[in-house]
Amino acid sequence: MKTRAEKIIELAKLGLNEAIYLTKPSNIFYVSGYGGEGAALIGHGFCAIVTDFRYTEQVTREAPAFDVLEIRTGQRHAALAKEYLSDHGINTVRFEADDVTVADFEKMKSDMDGISLVPLNGETEQVRRVKEPSELALIREACDISCKALDHILPMIKEGISETDIRIALEFEMLRLGADGLAFNTIVASGENGSLCHAVPGPRKLRKGDFITMDFGAKKGGYCADMTRTVALGDPGEELRRIYGIVLKAQQESQDALHAGLIASSVDAIARDIIKDAGYGSYFGHGLGHSVGIDIHENPRLSPTCNDILTENTTMTVEPGIYVPGIGGVRIENTCVIGADASETLVYFTKDLLIL
Repeated sequence: MKTRAEKIIELAKLGLNEAIYLTKPSNIFYVSGYGGEGAALIGHGFCAIVTDFRYTEQVTREAPAFDVLEIRTGQRHAALAKEYLSDHGINTVRFEADDVTVADFEKMKSDMDGISLVPLNGETEQVRRVKEPSELALIREACDISCKALDHILPMIKEGISETDIRIALEFEMLRLGADGLAFNTIVASGENGSLCHAVPGPRKLRKGDFITMDFGAKKGGYCADMTRTVALGDPGEELRRIYGIVLKAQQESQDALHAGLIASSVDAIARDIIKDAGYGSYFGHGLGHSVGIDIHENPRLSPTCNDILTENTTMTVEPGIYVPGIGGVRIENTCVIGADASETLVYFTKDLLIL
C-alpha cells in the first residue's frame, strides 16, 4: 500500500532530482502525522521534517519514518533543507506558492541558491480529498462528540442566558467528551443576530420567541466535525417557522441527492432553487457546503461556481440557510460522506424544529 507521500509524488509526477517542500501545517500533518511547527520534505526515497529544538522529540514520536533536521541558532528552515536536499542530488524544489509570502519567497530563493523553485499545483490537497477509512473514523468520532455535546447542553438554553454562555457550555462539553480541540470558533446567534452568517457570540440574552443558531464542531485526532442546528426558545412566530421549513426542505433534498459522479454546482442548485422558489433567494448568499477534514474548509465546494466532479469517500457539509436582517435566520448543517449512489450523514442529531 502506498504511503500518502508516495501518492502525492506520483500525482505530481515528481522527477528523481526533484523534491516537494511543504509549509502548510495541515499538509505536513497529512503526510507525516507530525502536528508541530516546521516544514516537510518528500522525494523519491527520502522524507524529513525541518524544525527546531522545541519539536525534535515530538517529530520522533509522531513521524518516526521521517528524518529529523534541527535548525541551528539563527539558521532558517530552507537553508537546512538545502543542505539535506543537496546530499540527495536534488536540483528542483516544488513549494506551496499559495502559502508563502513574497518576503518569505525571497528568503527561500537566497537560502536555496542553486536550486530551482517551482510552484506545486495543489497535488497534496487533491490527494487529501478522498478520505481513508482511518480518517473517516476520526471525522465520525468528532461528529459523535459534537452531537452529544449539543444534546447535553440543550436543557440550559433558557430565557436570560447569553450567547456566550451557550458557547462556553458547548465547547466545554466537547472537550469533556474527548475532543482534542475545536474545529473552529463556535458560532451562536440568537434573535436578530441570526441574520449574521458568522456571528460572534456575545452578551445578548435570550428572549422568548428567539431562534438560536449554533454552528460548531469538535476536533478529534486532527480531524474536524462541522454541524449547525437552529432551535427555538418558545414560539418563534409564523414567518420564522416558515423559513425553518424551507431550509429544512432544501437541506434534506440536496443531501438526499448527494452522491459520487455529480457536478458540485448541481447539488448547490437543488437547495438554491428551493429557497429561491419560496421567495428567499436573496437571503441565501453563501455556497451550500464544503469538504471538511484536517482543515474545516477544504475543496471541493458545493457552490454555484464549482464544477468539480464529486468522488466517493469525500466528506462534504450540506448547510443551506436563510438570513433576514432585522428578523433572524436559520441554518441546518450536516457533515456527510459521499458514496457511489448516496451519501451518509455523520451528524445524527435531529433536524426537526425543537421548541424549548
